[in-house]
Amino acid sequence: MRALLVILLLLLLALQVKLWFGEGGYSDVKRLAVRVEEQARENEALAQRNRELQAEVEDLRQGLHAVEERARSELGMVKEDEEFYQVVPGKPQTGKDKD
Repeated sequence: MRALLVILLLLLLALQVKLWFGEGGYSDVKRLAVRVEEQARENEALAQRNRELQAEVEDLRQGLHAVEERARSELGMVKEDEEFYQVVPGKPQTGKDKD
């Protein structure tokens, strides 16, 4: 009877070790849960980026206003019969120059 008890305890201990430290055990599940959360955050960021790009594509398809705005901001273009003024900030005044 005593030998059977010892064998059962050793078997229980072996199963517990596998449960906590073995492949597919608690530590693996915890590590995978963290990876799933990280992947979900990355997926959400990429989905947001896709939504922004899709909105920009739709805006460019719908009219010339978006194309014109982009040409002005990114390429520095101006319309015909339009005057362009560029304001260049002056040098900052030092203590000697101030009145």
